[in-house]
Parts: sequence; structure tokens; C-alpha cells
Amino acid sequence: MSDTKNPLLLEEPPTVAPEGTVALATQRQERKRRRVLPSTSPKFIIGSILVLAIVLFAIIAPFFTQNPRSTDNPALEAPSAAHWLGTTKLGNDVFAQLAIGAQGSLLIGVTAGGIAIVLSLLFGVLAGYLGGWREDGLALITNVMIVIPGLPLTMVIASFVPQRSWQLVAFVLGITSWAGAAYVLRLQTRSLRTRDYVYASKVAGEKSLRVILVEIMPNLLPLLTAQFLFAIIFAILGEAGLSYLGLGPNSSITWGSILNDAQSGQALGRGAWWWFIPPGIMIAILGAGLALINFAIDEVINPKLRNAPDAARRLRKAAKEKGVTA
Repeated sequence: MSDTKNPLLLEEPPTVAPEGTVALATQRQERKRRRVLPSTSPKFIIGSILVLAIVLFAIIAPFFTQNPRSTDNPALEAPSAAHWLGTTKLGNDVFAQLAIGAQGSLLIGVTAGGIAIVLSLLFGVLAGYLGGWREDGLALITNVMIVIPGLPLTMVIASFVPQRSWQLVAFVLGITSWAGAAYVLRLQTRSLRTRDYVYASKVAGEKSLRVILVEIMPNLLPLLTAQFLFAIIFAILGEAGLSYLGLGPNSSITWGSILNDAQSGQALGRGAWWWFIPPGIMIAILGAGLALINFAIDEVINPKLRNAPDAARRLRKAAKEKGVTA
């Protein structure tokens, strides 16, 4: 009989973890995931549905409406099968104007929000990361813009331009609404730049731009998203206010311009509620949807807000049990 041993017999059988150990590890990973990511938020779901409905309305509805500037319809006709939301003083179809106005308001909001978030990144994240005299210089500009009231400055700028396109109004709203977000981002970036992984990247010789994009920006994404949504809300409400005062875009139809036409056409005195109520409702729905999404993102950023309902329920349960025991 040969003394040579079969190598296959020397191999140890693979170790199989007990099912209980695997389940325990899975539960731990799930708990870690829940601590990082909150459960599905009703605020986020409701807000997303509202915003998505407005966006789909702005995209699809104009294909099924007449020319919003057409005056071939009867003036101040109440809502009917022919005109779902009635007509204006000049015979314009309100539903057609509402659909086109949704596109104009959304374009202004997104454009102004994009401009505001870019300036916030420049004066907030860059200043917070660089530090020193460069941070002081950028922070000085930010503080000056915070002190200057945004809406009056926007009104002054808009009043000096007789022909105002929606691009100009969005630009003016964007450059007057970035300072608050830049201040928050600068403070957060100053906190992140002292973290160990940022120091490790600097010691490894990484360039500043890569450190900002790879190490800092991912941690700022929830905050950036919240600030972007807030900038959109501010821009849409700001445009509506400017248009109501006659300082909005005079070459485009927006929800604010519809309200301005209704005000100048004495819609309230004539009882033409269908002229001014629909755009007001649309602005309120969009603002509420964006605000709900913003609240849901705030719960991601601030764990205290996410855990507050659970803590309140525990307090109520403890109080109830204490009362029963007594």
C-alpha cells in the first residue's frame, strides 16, 4: 500500500456559517442601512407625485389646447365643455394659457435655481475649502449679498429693462438668491475639510479640484439638493410676484403673467374666478410639492428630524403606560 496520501483527502471541507450567524449579519447590515437611509417618507412620495403631475401637465397639455393668445373665443365665458377653465377678457382660453404658463414658470424656476446653485458652489464650497484670505474675500461678497434684500433688488433691476424675456428674469432671480445657500455650504465645507479622509487625500498628493469633487461633494449632495429645490420655489414665487406687479417677462406666458392680466382686467370685480384661481392653485400645488420633497431631504440631512416622530411616539407610549400603572 502506497504511503502517498491523496491531496484531496487533506483538504478541509468548506466551512459553512450557521444560518443564525448569516441572519444576524444580515440584520446588522440592515440596521446600518436604515441608520443611513430613512424609510420611505410619505412627504417625499406625496411631494414627488405633485411635482411630477405638474411637469407632465406642462409637457402634455399644450398639445391638446388651442393657441393661448387666440382671441376668437367669447370674452369672459364661464367654464364649459368648449373651454374647461373659461376665457379671459380678450377671449383667450384660460386652460391653454395655464398649460403654456406651466412651461414658462418651470423654465424660470429651474434656470434660476441652477444659476443660484452654481454661485452657491463657487462662493460656498470653494470658500469653505480654500480657507485663509481667499475664504474671507468670498465670504465678504456672500455677506454683502445676504444683507441686500433680494426681491427689492430684483424689482429695481427689472424696472430698468423695458423688454424682459423669461431668460433675463430667471438670471436676475438667480443672481439674487444664492447667498443664503452659499453661507450654509461654506460652513458645512469647513467642517468637512478637517475630516481624516480629506487630509489623507491631500497627503497623497491629490489636486484640490479632485478632493472637492470626490471627497467633499458627495457628502454635500443632500444639502445641495435641498438648496436647489428651495431656489426653484423662491424663483417661481418671485416671478409670480414680479409679474403681478408688471415687472415679469413681457414676451412669455407664465402663471404670474396670467395673474397680472386677471388683476388688470378686473377679474375679481367681474366675478371671473376661473381667470385667477387656477394659476394660484397651480403655484400653490407646485410649491407644496417641492416643499414636501425638501422636508424629506431635511430628514436625511438631520437625523434628529428623522427620529423625532419615533421619539414622540415613545414618549406618548411611556406616558400612557405610566398613567395606566398609576
